[in-house]
Amino acid sequence: MKILPRLSAERGNADHGWLKSFHTFDFASYQGSGHDKFGALRVINEDRVAPKTGFGQHSHREFEIFSYIVSGELQHNDSMGNTEIMKRGDIQLTSAGTGISHSEKAHGAEQVHFLQIWSLPSVSKLTPAYFTRHFTDAEKKDQWARIVAPVNTPGASSKREDTGPAPVQSPLTLYSTLLSPATSLPHTFQAGSTKGYIHVIQTSGYNVGPAKGAAIKISGGGGEGVVLKEGDAAYIMVQDAKELKVENVGDGVAEVLLFELA
Repeated sequence: MKILPRLSAERGNADHGWLKSFHTFDFASYQGSGHDKFGALRVINEDRVAPKTGFGQHSHREFEIFSYIVSGELQHNDSMGNTEIMKRGDIQLTSAGTGISHSEKAHGAEQVHFLQIWSLPSVSKLTPAYFTRHFTDAEKKDQWARIVAPVNTPGASSKREDTGPAPVQSPLTLYSTLLSPATSLPHTFQAGSTKGYIHVIQTSGYNVGPAKGAAIKISGGGGEGVVLKEGDAAYIMVQDAKELKVENVGDGVAEVLLFELA
């Protein structure tokens, strides 16, 4: 198993006043980084949107677009007639297909902190669809909660609202955990998975410098391991070794996303 760190301070970042954003992959004015996609993953933006502001109505085609709410509330409106106010623990997934328009704005008096993630669908020209799911902190505490899974995966219901993972039209599975200090959590990659990507959410505040805050150590295949702090991430090349070990080596709870890619 090969692990390549993607450090927080090396991500693209933009501070527009109303929006503070980090870009894992090339996005908007952040171009030519050498990080344009990874498997089906095309965008991971960690956004903070000021109260009463946000992204006005705009259009997308083809991408699978999902939002992971960390704190605050996000209001979503779209051309399919969906109106939603999302809060911590919510996952919203839009399969843009042949085309949708939507807006995303901070609702209420507080900033909203969320990750917007785009993946490339396996099939083009799909009928647009919309899904929401909710996962409590208890469901994530010291265990992997499977929050997004490929369509037709057992448990990935095609209902607009349901329990279990949201169904994505990409070869991508997303897990989330809230890992306590001095706790280890293994993950065994599924057969057919060739890549992984792990991201430590920057929960302690916007920081464009070297990462700080919660810290995890990841290792696999007998390697020494890599320490990641808030905002840090790593590419994982799955080879013969299928088990990844994630250990909280810091003083605080680490909120971690793990992508598994075929």
